[in-house]
Amino acid sequence: MTRRQPTETHANRLLALLPARDYRRLHRHLERIPLTYRQSLYRARRPLDFVYFIETGVGSLVNTMANGQAAEVGTIGNEGVVGLPLLLGDDRAPTSVYVQVPGAGLRMPAARFSAELARSASMRSVMHRYAHALFNQVAQSAACNHFHSIQQRCCRWILMTHDRMESDEFLLTQEFLAMMLGVQRTGVSVAAGALQRAGLIRYRRGVVTILDRRGLRQGACECYGISKREFDRLLGEPPVRAAKAREVRPRKRRTDGV
Repeated sequence: MTRRQPTETHANRLLALLPARDYRRLHRHLERIPLTYRQSLYRARRPLDFVYFIETGVGSLVNTMANGQAAEVGTIGNEGVVGLPLLLGDDRAPTSVYVQVPGAGLRMPAARFSAELARSASMRSVMHRYAHALFNQVAQSAACNHFHSIQQRCCRWILMTHDRMESDEFLLTQEFLAMMLGVQRTGVSVAAGALQRAGLIRYRRGVVTILDRRGLRQGACECYGISKREFDRLLGEPPVRAAKAREVRPRKRRTDGV
């Protein structure tokens, strides 16, 4: 698949990939909004009112069982759009999406987005690449949960969240990490505690501070690199942010098993 380079610099990678004419048509309908913790972006089995292009923060794609238990099955950040059913010709889904890591983004009415999607083959091509990349992420996560340790997966999800933020410090609650990892909160405490003792992160009251990104990459399983390469292959290289400069810092002392 031929990869196109972004036509402009945008915080959201999908908007950056759109041809200028497609972006101009969308731009006049986009509204900048804050994304607050646990804000609902769409609910299961209900029509979508808006689509959201996240610039910073993370949306969680959640499947809720009949007994009320919920599992996180995918995440959406500045590489994508919240509104996947519309890309596939539907207006609702059995899953819900809500904000797990607060940030900011752009939204537009779902009906207008669908109309623009029907109008432009180039826009459909970009959006379908994203749908393929997200499917690959979900599939990789299913395998990751089966084969890799909690600490490896914890490193992976912290790195994925960090990639979507502009700061080395961000909200990442134990509840969200537990949903990501498919474990109880006690498991999150053990994994995060080990990473903190190793000097890779600081984790206090649900706030993560990245201290050694390079160490996190070494502690993560291969799934982080696989998913990142797939997104970059399909959507192009993300902008280089100054916040990632600490990846070359000297390694700090690490504990066994990280």
